[in-house]
Amino acid sequence: MATRTTLSDARCRQAKFSPEGGNKLFDGGGLYLELMPSGTKKWRLKYRFGGKENRLTFGSYPMVGLATARERREAAKAQIAAGDDPALLRDAERVTRATNSDNAFRAIAEEWFTNRQDTWSLGYVTKTRQLLERDLYPHLGHHPIQTITPAFLLAVARKIEARGAYEMPRRALVTAGQIFRYAIGTGRATADASVGMSDQLKPRPPVRHYPHVPENRLADLLTKIDGYVGRPETVAAVKLAVLTFIRGGELRFAEWTEFDLEAGEWRVPPGRMKGRVWHKLRGEPHYVPLPRQAVEELERLKKYSGRFQLVFPGARTAEEPVTGEAMNKVFHTLGFKGQQTVHGLRGLASTLLNESGHFDPRVIEAQLSHKEKNQTVAAYNHARYLNERRRMMQWWADFLDRKAAGNVTPLKRPA
Repeated sequence: MATRTTLSDARCRQAKFSPEGGNKLFDGGGLYLELMPSGTKKWRLKYRFGGKENRLTFGSYPMVGLATARERREAAKAQIAAGDDPALLRDAERVTRATNSDNAFRAIAEEWFTNRQDTWSLGYVTKTRQLLERDLYPHLGHHPIQTITPAFLLAVARKIEARGAYEMPRRALVTAGQIFRYAIGTGRATADASVGMSDQLKPRPPVRHYPHVPENRLADLLTKIDGYVGRPETVAAVKLAVLTFIRGGELRFAEWTEFDLEAGEWRVPPGRMKGRVWHKLRGEPHYVPLPRQAVEELERLKKYSGRFQLVFPGARTAEEPVTGEAMNKVFHTLGFKGQQTVHGLRGLASTLLNESGHFDPRVIEAQLSHKEKNQTVAAYNHARYLNERRRMMQWWADFLDRKAAGNVTPLKRPA
């Protein structure tokens, strides 16, 4: 038989289930603590609504204490007095919470990420994942996407900006905008909160291009590179970077199987080139005609690294390539820190080849592997410019030799 009494915390704490009964401890107003055979103690509220008896569960003791259970009883009685059934309101709240969970920014972002990542390069996948986890999820993740306002999103971007970053807050807004538009397309949002928000950030600082020496200092640079004493693999990597002006990462991971020294050809696999996944998987190799000087340099290097897979193995292990830091350190040691970098060699070659007036700018762009978005045009240009690219690469190597020897006149600058 149930015992009716006003409860205390001490009694709730000490009460234990009894097989003989008496396992409902009443507090008044329909609230009681039910003792379960498992040892769990459940708060219940018995009430009548619309002529029918019903029950609510408020949670388990001691997670829900006596004072909290009483507060919930009074809240339920207020709902009944207002003409609402507490059980129906509870069910509606559960649906709302479930809906909000499914429509939370993080849930939609993960769905968007999963649908998009197969079209991205591995590097872009990694960068996007880091941006989501580090910059967006901590502030936006649990919020229903419909409740995120432009002002709220801007505040998040400004937190990133406060770290001294300029590009990252803009990237965060672009990514958030893609997620909002995905939510709109799937019927879970009606507006993109990112629109116009990048205009509210601090202006971008002036673009800093990778530094390279002017033409009047090129002879000094080349002479010092020729006289540099260091690891043969590192020195050769720098010299090949000068001769081929290929991207540093594409050069450092070069393998001997990619070269046909007799034919003077280097074909860089598309998987190592900069570009989208479709090009990495199905694109053509990047063709690098090797001038005589590059072939001679590689032949000399063979006695040091010819037995390895990598052409430019690193100092620690032959399984990993020479690092970009090691290559740039050569320029630092030679006195060109802040004046020349490996990537800056591309800008140097592009500038001087264009100023020479000897070559079609499209040929120069093709050799720099600046991608043509139209795949059909790209394939056409690739085939069309091969002979001209070979001529240009030999001209470039000969120009560097003459420059180093000091018997080449400066290129004419456009008027």
